[in-house]
Amino acid sequence: MATQNFSPARPTSARSAPYPKASPGYGKRAVPDQCPPTADDFAFLPERERYIAGYVDRLPDGAAMSIKSLAKCQPLYGQMAVGSALRALAVAGHLRQVRCAVDGGEGIRWVTRTFWSRTARDNEWWTAFLAAEEGRCAPQPAEPVATDAVEAPPSAPALPKQRAGESQGPSPAYLALARLGRTDARLALSAADCAALEQLAARWFARGVDADYLTRALIAGLPEAVDSPVGFVRRRLLDKLPPFLPAAQAPPARRLMVECADCGAYGKAEVFRDGLCGPCLRSAQGLATEEDSGAGCDVQDHVRRLREQLRAH
Repeated sequence: MATQNFSPARPTSARSAPYPKASPGYGKRAVPDQCPPTADDFAFLPERERYIAGYVDRLPDGAAMSIKSLAKCQPLYGQMAVGSALRALAVAGHLRQVRCAVDGGEGIRWVTRTFWSRTARDNEWWTAFLAAEEGRCAPQPAEPVATDAVEAPPSAPALPKQRAGESQGPSPAYLALARLGRTDARLALSAADCAALEQLAARWFARGVDADYLTRALIAGLPEAVDSPVGFVRRRLLDKLPPFLPAAQAPPARRLMVECADCGAYGKAEVFRDGLCGPCLRSAQGLATEEDSGAGCDVQDHVRRLREQLRAH
């Protein structure tokens, strides 16, 4: 097996251009609780990854982290090499790229951020950190205005409520009752009958049913003759009143999605391992099994060493 090269990273002082700043809300974000920088940082990484890691580590927060920007601002590696290096650094536990929903006061917008850690982190650490970060992405409630600083405007005079039926169309409950006779003549109701039964039918609508449901329930299994349609419908409205079902609560909308370091797919932080989605992780593991020997200074060896070091601490 080839001998690991521990030579220091190439100097990055000869940049072809100063680093570009990302748009507000985007770019690099250094994670907290990192070890102080030392000369041995990234020593176990291959030469290319060590160079890119050293360059990224020196960038300030808010620096552009796109592959194109990083390739343009350092002289040694092009876009394909930079992209491969970033993927390897994600697998090694140094970065996670995410899409985060933020509220800037003009509605929700999605921004792309790269969280960077000089200290390699394991999957459990990244999952916990990104879960906390998602909470920080949530919009904060507006601060209450001090009542002694702002004079409340005088309240507008209350307007009288509109009387029932005045300049309003018939209610859905009234219309459903009125159409019963056109669905089945045995349940033909007069206008007075519909008005008398309207509140009973409205209770059905208040429980989440629609007109079709109400109609089917009232006409199901009718006898051959109905002597009193209004009495028959009243009885069924009372006896067949559906149960109240609370509205199903929608799961909270996710505000942070991790980007797979290989294919770029987005998903929940907890389903990513080594910065990879499930399919890409299985593919990488399969390739590592096939190339079990002779790889020398490869990323899989580095990840294995990092995990052993993390467990030791």
